[in-house]
Amino acid sequence: MGRNLRSEERLRPIDLARAHGLSTQAVRNYEEAGILPVAVRTTHGYRTYTPLHARALSAFLALVPGHGHRAAAAIMRAVNEGATEEAFRLLDESHAQLLEDRRTLRAVEDALLDLEPDTRPSPPSATFIGPLAHQLGVRSATLRKWERAGLVRPRRDPRTGYRVFDEADVRDARLAHQLRRGGHPLARIAPLIAQVRSAGGLQPLEAALTDWRARLSARGRAMLAGAAELEAYLRARG
Repeated sequence: MGRNLRSEERLRPIDLARAHGLSTQAVRNYEEAGILPVAVRTTHGYRTYTPLHARALSAFLALVPGHGHRAAAAIMRAVNEGATEEAFRLLDESHAQLLEDRRTLRAVEDALLDLEPDTRPSPPSATFIGPLAHQLGVRSATLRKWERAGLVRPRRDPRTGYRVFDEADVRDARLAHQLRRGGHPLARIAPLIAQVRSAGGLQPLEAALTDWRARLSARGRAMLAGAAELEAYLRARG
């Protein structure tokens, strides 16, 4: 099958581009990036492609929705270089990240089950920005950015001016961190956390989680579609 694909009709860059809704420059860029096998050149130096190149392009475009452009490109480069084990490892990494994102979503959902209005005064013990950043695995600058966006509202120590995070602030920071990992922008997270603070209802947050869950499912299905196209390309290569 691989020999037949390589020996069939030649395709011009414009043929490959039109069939996939791309520009000819994009096709050339994909070849130069190693996403496509190297094109055959005519005696005049013009690129010519084959159905094998078309199969490679279909595989790449199918991989992008589930794995992202960078990972999809790395997978195709590995395949075209004959490093199929490396391609499989990259695929496994994407699937592992999807599983981790599902676990994060479940953690957010579980955390929301116990959300109640917190009318207690701030406890005397406090957490400062450095230890909290270390606990979350982010930089202190990230927490300061979240503060500017309204995601966290630490008070200031009157003597030192240091930021002080009480129990509610830590909860907000954890929730912000989890939602950021889910791909939500700061502008969408801020009103959700404000809603949690006021405990006036969780409907906005539930809608965000529903959207997050739907995007994870779509990504998982896209991975299946990408795997089918990649397997077809691997078979075509022989």
